[in-house]
Amino acid sequence: MTTCFGSTDNLYREQLPNMGSLIREGGRKICRPATVTNKFPILKWLPRYRLEYIMQDFIAGFTVGLTTIPQAIAYGVVAGLEPQYGLYSAFMGCFTYIVFGSCKDVTIATTAIMALMVNQYATISPDYAVLVCFLAGCIILLLGLLNMGVLVRFISIPVITGFTMAAAVTIGSAQVNNIVGLASEFATLFTLPALNSTCNWPLFSTGPSNDLLPAWKNFFTNLSSIKLWDALLGVLSLVFLLLMTRVKDIKWGNRIFWKYLSLSRNALTVIFGTFLAYILSRDGNQPFRVTGNITAGVPPFRLPPFSTTVDGEYVSFGDMISTVGASLGSIPLIAILEIVAISKAFSKGKIVDASQEMVALGMCNIMGSFVLSMPVTGSFTRTAVNNASGVKTPLGGAVTGALVLMALAFLTQTFYYIPKCTLAAIIIAAMISLVELHKIKDMWKSKKKDLFPFIVTVLTCMFWSLEYGILCGIAANLVYILYSSARPHVDITLEKINGHEVTLVDVKQKLDYASAEYLKERVVRFLNQQNGDSQLVVIKGEEINSIDYTVAMVNRPSNKTNFQRLYYLLFPQNIVSLKGDLEALNCALVCWNWNIGSAGVVCRLKHDLRPIFKFDVTIEEVVAAHFDSPSNTASTVTIEA
Repeated sequence: MTTCFGSTDNLYREQLPNMGSLIREGGRKICRPATVTNKFPILKWLPRYRLEYIMQDFIAGFTVGLTTIPQAIAYGVVAGLEPQYGLYSAFMGCFTYIVFGSCKDVTIATTAIMALMVNQYATISPDYAVLVCFLAGCIILLLGLLNMGVLVRFISIPVITGFTMAAAVTIGSAQVNNIVGLASEFATLFTLPALNSTCNWPLFSTGPSNDLLPAWKNFFTNLSSIKLWDALLGVLSLVFLLLMTRVKDIKWGNRIFWKYLSLSRNALTVIFGTFLAYILSRDGNQPFRVTGNITAGVPPFRLPPFSTTVDGEYVSFGDMISTVGASLGSIPLIAILEIVAISKAFSKGKIVDASQEMVALGMCNIMGSFVLSMPVTGSFTRTAVNNASGVKTPLGGAVTGALVLMALAFLTQTFYYIPKCTLAAIIIAAMISLVELHKIKDMWKSKKKDLFPFIVTVLTCMFWSLEYGILCGIAANLVYILYSSARPHVDITLEKINGHEVTLVDVKQKLDYASAEYLKERVVRFLNQQNGDSQLVVIKGEEINSIDYTVAMVNRPSNKTNFQRLYYLLFPQNIVSLKGDLEALNCALVCWNWNIGSAGVVCRLKHDLRPIFKFDVTIEEVVAAHFDSPSNTASTVTIEA
């Protein structure tokens, strides 16, 4: 053992990263073939593709297509656009994800949440939805290329659950009027100049993306106007859809048949409703409110609109961005959350590269904006159908995309007769599956404090807006984390060691500027309660893996600014301050077995504080060295020779 602290300069030297080595290693990674295959996953799985996969991928892609087409039409309506815009958003992502996607099960298309979030802009002009799709794709792609997938970890499950449930309730509530044949309170006829056509079906609210209260108000104030035929077909369709989700659990007979019958429930509902509306309207009397004319044909491939015209007035790119506002941050965030969560849910033990999924999603949105798509992300419902259908590779998405293109080219006249109540039933059934009440029960059982960010997210999303609700939920979660950080778990005990009363302080986490003052308050309060019984405080540091400058702050120069003086008065949280308070109580301070890096933060600032740190000795030796020394203070740093 050695007892001189002059030789500890190298020991306490701060270890900085070698920037040259980091740059060289980064350059090597960029030049490796593995980097290219990581960014283009198709180069990994396509050379290993087997012929027997073709049929399984075809069946899965076809089944997903049957689910995608009716949902896409419905979500186009949710977005406040003509129904074909939902189909425009449903095929390009399927093709693009084949090249860039890393999870075989994921299906890219518009979702109810994405549709609702662009509703307030899409009702102004479809060009807004297409532009948001392009810009959101650019933002997501940039974050993915910068390996920012780690940011997703800062959004907790309670926040995601709260957002999803609030969005599901909001979307489902917006369809209550349609399922019983009532016109929306905000329904208007809206001219779409880009297509030079007039929409003959009512759009949804042109206000914020929150139709919860207005929808229910409209429903209860117009009960006498409910249309019998629409209500009857809508409710029966909803009951049929909910029952069909249970068909796959039938034990007798061919279970594969029951599974695919259950997966085809949306398509069967649309086919039956369309057939019924067509048959009953042959005498010229239409008993249902139907979707109406849908523009036929595949959309043109062209640049996204960077300006538009609304009511004959030119709107510049800057004005469009100003109108979109905070959604340029919230829409990419929600899109990333959805696709990463879905990818992890279906990864089946494989590691999901969140950054690569962001690259894939960014490219899907960018390419989609060239064919008049609104923002897209991973769809949980269609991904679950894809997985249940036994898909083997992302190539199944090509079948889904091709099926949507065929529907646009040949089936748009048939879509005229799709009853709105049928589409509303499909949307409500999908939203019911997103209301996961069991997760609330699980949070209550496991950790009740997690209900705080969950409740904040639900309430703000439902009664303010989805865009700001998710931000409020994240903020509430961060406040909870910071509060926990500011009040670390500290065990303080009074023990008799070698015949002396010693106060042992065991800190269970790192110390930062938020928690240092709390530690000081706990220690000083404990000593005041002991009435001078203890003359030594030992802070155990095995679990203090780091501290910051504020904790180690050591001097109070006279030439401080007024703000600095105020800061020192309000936040005297540092080791020296604690040491001074203990000396006033006739008590010494020893830091025992601290992490070298943590001790170094203090010792690099003030060399004469090095003697308070003790390493590689027992607590009995620390106490003996303190009370048996002539000065009754610790005077050396003890390290392994």
